[in-house]
Amino acid sequence: MALFIDNNMKNTGVTGGLLAILLLIGFTDLRAQGDVISDVKSALNAGSSKELVKFLDKTTDIDVDGDRSSYSRTQAEVVLKDFFKKYPPTNFQIIHQGASRAGSPYVIGQYTFKAGTFRVWIRLKKEDEVFRVHAMSFYKD
Repeated sequence: MALFIDNNMKNTGVTGGLLAILLLIGFTDLRAQGDVISDVKSALNAGSSKELVKFLDKTTDIDVDGDRSSYSRTQAEVVLKDFFKKYPPTNFQIIHQGASRAGSPYVIGQYTFKAGTFRVWIRLKKEDEVFRVHAMSFYKD
């Protein structure tokens, strides 16, 4: 019994293997990104600055109605705690998520509190193989 493999079949096997590896890496990235988004969503729904700060970058830009600054995680926790105290959440829902042209993931959501809503933009950045919140913006609707 003879086994015949031409060059096209060899190349297809190698190419297919590389494609499978790339897809697995991409899937793993999407899953990790999705986990962070899900955890951030839960923290926003709970109004928990303590939980939310776990997913922030070393420094994070936070913008509340045009008042924007960069904060360390410790500073961000204080700012977010004050925000949640002033505007306790009744709901947070994701309206849209995608990626910039450069491939940076983002989420647009609606943060609801007793007296109104904020439009929320969350931008993620991958650093040291982990997705972290790089920037958050809250604008009253």
